[in-house]
Amino acid sequence: MRTGSGGRNGTSGGWRAEAAWLGCCLALVFVLGTAAGCGTRLPASAFTGQATAGDGGGAGSAYVEGVSATTIKVGMIDSISSPLGANAFSGPGYGAQAYFDALNAAGGVDGRKVVVDQCDDAGGGLGNIQCVHQLIDSDQVFAFAGNSIFDYAGASYVSAKDVPDIGGEPIDQAYDQYPHLYSIYGSDEPRDGTVGFDGTLYSSTEIYAYFKQKLGAHVAAVVEYNQPDSINYGQMEAAGLRAEGYTVVTEQLDFALPDFAAAAADMKAHGVQVVFDAIDTTGNGALCTALDQAGVNLIAKVTTPQSWDQTVPTTYANAPKCRNVLYATSDELSYEDTQYPVIAAFRAAMAKYFPSRAPDLSMWELDGWASAQWLTDALRSCGSSDVTRKCVEAYMNGPQLYDGHGLLIPTSFTVAKPGATTRACLNLARWQDSADGGHGGWVTQVANMDTNCFTVPVLAFKASGSG
Repeated sequence: MRTGSGGRNGTSGGWRAEAAWLGCCLALVFVLGTAAGCGTRLPASAFTGQATAGDGGGAGSAYVEGVSATTIKVGMIDSISSPLGANAFSGPGYGAQAYFDALNAAGGVDGRKVVVDQCDDAGGGLGNIQCVHQLIDSDQVFAFAGNSIFDYAGASYVSAKDVPDIGGEPIDQAYDQYPHLYSIYGSDEPRDGTVGFDGTLYSSTEIYAYFKQKLGAHVAAVVEYNQPDSINYGQMEAAGLRAEGYTVVTEQLDFALPDFAAAAADMKAHGVQVVFDAIDTTGNGALCTALDQAGVNLIAKVTTPQSWDQTVPTTYANAPKCRNVLYATSDELSYEDTQYPVIAAFRAAMAKYFPSRAPDLSMWELDGWASAQWLTDALRSCGSSDVTRKCVEAYMNGPQLYDGHGLLIPTSFTVAKPGATTRACLNLARWQDSADGGHGGWVTQVANMDTNCFTVPVLAFKASGSG
């Protein structure tokens, strides 16, 4: 949850992290029902197709907490070979590696090159535990960056070993629980071993406020499956919408045989203007097709940051009307907006080090870049003679807000239980086929994300598994 004018303090983790996790979870259920697998350590050369930035050998190569006179070892765990395919979780790793490659080309951190040891946990808890032990116990990494983990089963060990994990994607609730884990969203939670505030998470309703105040929406649909995780998330969305004064229509679909046409017809009958969902990406494509075929004239179809990517023309190929009112929200600049120096640097590094990623570019790559940048800024705060985990975490836990050089809505890890209302800000983009010379792209909808703010209610909900 973001607090303060322009602030973003992430029990934000709240609903946006739940949304990312939900989409992955539902898709995995479609594929296998569960994720499993063993971890595989991947050297940077295997991931990038390039040589690593140095192997830590030679003079001054003795490591203390992953730091030598010439190098800093950074671990990275991404669920690349999960049943969802290589693109589902790999984005943050590419973005973080691109940042470190550019950093090393510019001389590293006070002369030290960053050596990345990446491990693919295959999307399973056992694989994750193996990756964690390999990177901490064997590889002796200093910290983690660019993590994108479906099942962070090894999180308690990372925290017990006092290894900072900076800017990870909060796909499950580990980043709401452990003190040495720092989500890309920031956090105002205590992270003292329990999730949130004694099992309670909080979220604000600025997303719903935007569509009501800026686009005039007042009738919303929430589409969910008859599956527990989908129902829980759908209920949270519905509660947020009602708190903002919407009339809410709930469409519950059979998980195995969803009748999208019937749901679309019902939404048309109820005059639905904006659609939120608790379903997977494939389901969203089918839902939009049904909405177009039923002639539902939407103001907006809202998706999550995970779906803010270049695959929209394929996913929504048969739904041109719905596709062109597709909105996504975030707490950072869009990867399309290269007029900002930090985005221009990100795009240049991705084009240089990962040119083949252009068709798959996403906001998650940008999250990975922000993660690596955040760790680097923390390292630089220590100076060349005091590069320790204690120093890095002092920076992360400090009172200052962090904006990622203009990339992020300012955030911190200062603990503060939210009140009844908060001032919260966000960025939004809309997909338009006419953008980018007719190739299609995401068009930012706000002039300044730091001032696109709303005073909104704060809602409490129980963390998954907390009763």
